[in-house]
Amino acid sequence: MTSLEGHREFYARLITAGLPKNPRLVMAFAAVPRERFVGPGPWQILTASGPLETPTSDPAFLYQDVLVALAPERRINNGQPSLHALCLSALDVKPGERVLHIGAGTGYYTAVLNELVGPQGEVIAYEIEEDLARLAAENLSDKANVRVLHRSGAEAPLPDADIVYVNAGATGPPQIWLDALRLGGRLLFPLTGGRKGVNDVGGMLLVARGEKGYPAKFVSGVSFIQCIGASDEREMERVWHAFQRGDARSVESLRRATAPDKSCWLAGEGWWLSRDAAE
Repeated sequence: MTSLEGHREFYARLITAGLPKNPRLVMAFAAVPRERFVGPGPWQILTASGPLETPTSDPAFLYQDVLVALAPERRINNGQPSLHALCLSALDVKPGERVLHIGAGTGYYTAVLNELVGPQGEVIAYEIEEDLARLAAENLSDKANVRVLHRSGAEAPLPDADIVYVNAGATGPPQIWLDALRLGGRLLFPLTGGRKGVNDVGGMLLVARGEKGYPAKFVSGVSFIQCIGASDEREMERVWHAFQRGDARSVESLRRATAPDKSCWLAGEGWWLSRDAAE
């Protein structure tokens, strides 16, 4: 019979298959027990046709590329492992870096980030839902370099960081996320919008702070619940329409505090996305 560690190791290889080779990322997912962060089983697995309950509380059921419900009445789940693997691959998290994890839920991907930054790094997790923040703090209590804060990560103050990783949809990047980036830092967040009767959709936008501006690109398409404090209802439909054009992959940079020009893909207050390279 395969051990739980064996299931975890196979799962780590499964969800990172097809990504650029990164043994550290595989080891990080293999090291974190997912069952510690999703509550007692049996678990509710979310599928396209509705929820499906695992037959038993055997943790082996968790080591598949599936969504596990945390608070279904609030549309909160543990996240698609392969999506987070893709995102963490794109962020290229390095040992010793400081990461701000916004929308940490019960802390599973915070724990994976902790494995990636190592003992010399630091992860600061933000979770606005009180019950989830409490569980995350309990689940991560043995991690000396992880802090869990029960508050919005879309409001000041934020410390400077190498990485800002956001797990809730926004209609644009709050200035404090961009201001928090150190030189060479990376922000990855779901730029999402919607319209009445349509699910929120968008893309994971990766923004880097370079010597000459902010190179940016979309990593994948996504659907996320909205981030309180970073989502403007008045902007939802405009963002949704931008994605309906089907040309999101043309984005090459984010601009700040300048007037949009003819290369503009989408503009918000104090920022806009350009089809031209960063200046």
